Amino acid sequence: MYSRYIPAALLSLANIRSVYGASTPEKRATCSGGQSVKNAACCAWFPVLEDILPNMFNNECGDDAHSALRLSFHDAIGFSPSGGGGGADGSIITFSDIELAYPPNDGLDDAVTTQSPFIAAHNVTAGDFIQFAAAVSLSLCPGAPRVGFMMGRPKATAPSPSPNGLVPEPFDTVDSILARMKDAGGFTPTDVVALLASHSVAGADTVDPTIPGTPFDSTPSLFDTQIFIEVQLRGTMFPGSNPGEGEVESAVAGEMRLQSDHLPAILRRLVLGNPLLETWPAPSQHSKGLSTRCPLLDTVQRISLTVPTLFPHRLPLPANAGPHLPAGQKQSDIEQACATSPFPTFTAQSGPATTVPAM
Repeated sequence: MYSRYIPAALLSLANIRSVYGASTPEKRATCSGGQSVKNAACCAWFPVLEDILPNMFNNECGDDAHSALRLSFHDAIGFSPSGGGGGADGSIITFSDIELAYPPNDGLDDAVTTQSPFIAAHNVTAGDFIQFAAAVSLSLCPGAPRVGFMMGRPKATAPSPSPNGLVPEPFDTVDSILARMKDAGGFTPTDVVALLASHSVAGADTVDPTIPGTPFDSTPSLFDTQIFIEVQLRGTMFPGSNPGEGEVESAVAGEMRLQSDHLPAILRRLVLGNPLLETWPAPSQHSKGLSTRCPLLDTVQRISLTVPTLFPHRLPLPANAGPHLPAGQKQSDIEQACATSPFPTFTAQSGPATTVPAM
């Protein structure tokens, strides 16, 4: 599910549900730009927000937004109570010469190169910036949940241990993926499967280098649960001629499917809507040593006075983005995962068979 192939990080997973550092008492403050926040330290993030929206993300749910999600996960997941690591401490940037050489981090060099100058320009820690950028990126993707941001991560002092075994791979068994996520933060199987919704804004660059930017969903600019339908369609083709390890056949031309997306039978429970999308951040953005809470919700509400189209409570999905079968598919193409509970019935979009262009 989460690997060098995908930008699948939606939450910061460093020492989740562990003992945190003492919190700074919150007291409302007014920033120099007139924004009202719960803590004066949060004011430092308004210039960052105003910079990265146009200059890093181009004000869109594009490749840099997708990469920001993936980077936030890979920085945070390099932690285990038994194996060590600092979690979401920015070590993947601070020690990029070491961590980017780890096979599961293949393809993250572009994200590190993109974010590093902004970190230097705003004099914030790499750990804080990575998680802030990931939270902001979601506000640009229609249908995405609103997640919070907490600041106060210290500078990384050492690289994460080699993440072989720490970063779940698409070719791992479902049992091993669930065990790793439980070890990293106490995530339940339902939590883990719900996180697969992030693949609706995901793309792969390194599964097959001959076809970079291959989406995992037929609507890769929308964050929705449509992916839970598409991964259960009977696969018939690969998007390229050289399928990668952990890649399985897809039903939609040009779309990439990972083994770890396809196998969990629980997927069928989420196709009519994902209640976890409404409750995030449940286990969200926690790290040891956090000292200041800066809810992005508070920040976004104030910024929305100047850029309302970018920051409603949630960018809604288009009216025609409800659960459906891709054009050219039919209900019998669903690969039934549960013998005792039938897959919900959907109608297909009209028109010629869906083909997904490269991102």
